[in-house]
Order: sequence, then C-alpha cells, then structure tokens
Amino acid sequence: MASMSDEELLRYSRQLLLPDIDVDGQLALKQARVLIVGLGGLGCPVALYLAAAGVGKLVLVDPDIVELSNLQRQIAHSDADIGDSKVASVARSIAAVNPHVDVTCHAVAASESWLLQQLDDIDLVMDCTDRASIRYQINDACLASGTPWVSAAAIGMSGQLTLFNPKDDQSPCYRCLYPALDDSEMTCAESGVIAPLVGVMGSMQALEALKWLTDSGESLVGRLISFDAESHRWHDWKLGRSQGCPACQ
Repeated sequence: MASMSDEELLRYSRQLLLPDIDVDGQLALKQARVLIVGLGGLGCPVALYLAAAGVGKLVLVDPDIVELSNLQRQIAHSDADIGDSKVASVARSIAAVNPHVDVTCHAVAASESWLLQQLDDIDLVMDCTDRASIRYQINDACLASGTPWVSAAAIGMSGQLTLFNPKDDQSPCYRCLYPALDDSEMTCAESGVIAPLVGVMGSMQALEALKWLTDSGESLVGRLISFDAESHRWHDWKLGRSQGCPACQ
C-alpha cells in the first residue's frame, strides 16, 4: 500500500488540509498516471501544477523543440532551452519543482495508434494541443480505451475547457461538439494569443484534473466553460451527446 514520507506530508500539507483531498486524495494523486499531449502554452502550466500537486507519474508527449517565439507564454521553457526538445525542457522544470515525480518523455507526434499503445496504464489524458486533427485522434483513442481526458484551448483573447469521459453514457465526445473541424482553423501561430490566457486555461485544466483524480468537486463532464478575456467573463454551457455521432454512438 502506498504511503507518504514526512517530507511529502510537509510538501503537500496545504492540500492535505482540504477535506475533499486529505490523505486519501493525496495518495490517489501519488499513484495517478497522467499523459500530457503538447508542452506549449497550455502544457507548461498543466505539467508544472500537476507535478507540484504530487501526481506520481507524468508522461510528456511533444515532437517540437523550444523556439524563441515560445518563451512569451510557455513558462516551463527558458532561453537556455532553445533548440532542445520541449519534453526534455519540461522534464527539467518538473524535476526542479518536485523530484518525487516519475517523468517519461516521448518526443513524438501523438497519433491514435500510438496513443492506444500507451493508454493501458494511464488514468487521465491532458489535451494541450492546438490542432483539431490531433484532438480527433485523442478522442478516438480515448473512446477505444475508455480513458477520460481533459481538453483545453486558448487563442487570441478567449479560451475553453471541458472533460470527456467515455465510460459515462451521458458524456459527449469531441466529435459531438465539433463534427468536422480541420487544421485550417486558426492557431496561435496565425492569430496570436495573449500570454496570461494560456496560463489561466492551463491552470484551470490542471485544477480539473486534480479534482477528477481525487474524486472531489463537480466535474466538467457534460459541460464546457469558456472565458472571454476581453470582458473578463466566464460562460458555462451544457453539453449532450450528438445523435448519430460517428465516433461515440
């Protein structure tokens, strides 16, 4: 049975004070295995906050290298990391934050077939990507394996967040929401993004993951929250399965 050292009890003491987490929740985080796809603006805060909170195993997936233009918003990377792989850069940042976290790096482009080989021992997938084509493949792999996943997006001055749970008959899938997006839709590289927005959405994404892994609070299954940074307003949308969805019906 898993246990915590005195050093870990002190490290996570502020979370242990929360009735919904306590020792049982912290132990659940220690035993959790989370796969993060994309180590950019969203993936950086997600990885750092999950590591700091005590998630025991993080699997990092991203084929890209760190570039100068990333540093405006991708807070786990620095000038010294330019030219290195993003997964290696984030792994170093995680080690500096919390040496108790077991990190596995894959400098590859995630695909449905590749993900299906990884998901047998994964509790939760974090979609921190910026391409619809990758999200559809995450969706199909998670549907096939029954793996829940948290998806966030941030572009320009707006963001959104939801959680998909293939084991819940009432949970929509990504294709229910977006039947036919393609990669011609604008990304940050084309339309820009204000730096703190990805931090806001990535932090909210990490929060949703921690709630899910500790079974605390109300999840975003069947809901999508969106954020308008220009007006500083949040909106909450109810979601349902789409009749005739080719992916989940």
